Amino acid sequence: MKLYTINAGYFKLDGGAMFGVVPKSIWNKLNPADENNMCTWALRCLLIEVNDKRILIDTGMGNKQDAKFFSHYYMHGYETLETSLAKHGFTKNDITDVLLTHLHFDHCGGSIVREGEQLVPAFKNATYWSNKQHWKWAIQPNEREKASFLKENILPIKESGRLKFAEVKDSTSIIDDAITLKFAYGHTDAMMLPVINYNSKTIVYMADLLPSAAHIPLPYVMGYDMFPLTTLNEKKSFLQEAFDYNYILYFEHDPSVECCTLQTTDKGIRVKETFTLSALQ
Repeated sequence: MKLYTINAGYFKLDGGAMFGVVPKSIWNKLNPADENNMCTWALRCLLIEVNDKRILIDTGMGNKQDAKFFSHYYMHGYETLETSLAKHGFTKNDITDVLLTHLHFDHCGGSIVREGEQLVPAFKNATYWSNKQHWKWAIQPNEREKASFLKENILPIKESGRLKFAEVKDSTSIIDDAITLKFAYGHTDAMMLPVINYNSKTIVYMADLLPSAAHIPLPYVMGYDMFPLTTLNEKKSFLQEAFDYNYILYFEHDPSVECCTLQTTDKGIRVKETFTLSALQ
């Protein structure tokens, strides 16, 4: 098995929304905001090469939306999904499976591209993975969350005939025995967290349960979460498990920290060491 960090660029979101009830005087030290209260966040995907499979976890925001849409999110950086894949010797056509943790636009937007008037899969040889519970939640969105579920990112996946659903059950194995799933329900319904068994280590792709290392303290729950108390309880349970079993956490949105391990302190579970994925190779 080989693992590759795939950077799909950077974007900005309101710092208050990202840190919820935590005061700006505290969170601004962790991820300083600009004059518009916006903080920079990564779109960090993960490519797993195992046996004859090349599995991409999440696809970033993509580029098919209009200028008005992108004016809200300040996309920047020199890397894109395509350039990052190319850096490791791959193209989109090499991807066999796309595992979408959930269907918010910053996690699945790169899955579909425009070809003329058509919306088609960006990964022409890939199977796309979601789960029935989250899919239903996404295509029948509540009013609070509907701005994150864009039909042009979602419906063409099913229309392509390339969509498969994972079983909604913790420790479900899909695609390869070395990859299993955890499920979280606080951020959105039935979000999937891939768990990768790699060289006797366990790496967990954190998606939006822990968007960054700064979100490890329990009260640091995003304003975007549908059920914040559920998120808090999920974090508490997961962090204890991750500490007990020495998991490596891989962050999708942290602008500088790719991976970390955990330790206990007098303030609770906190970051122990930070490092890049390549340091494990």
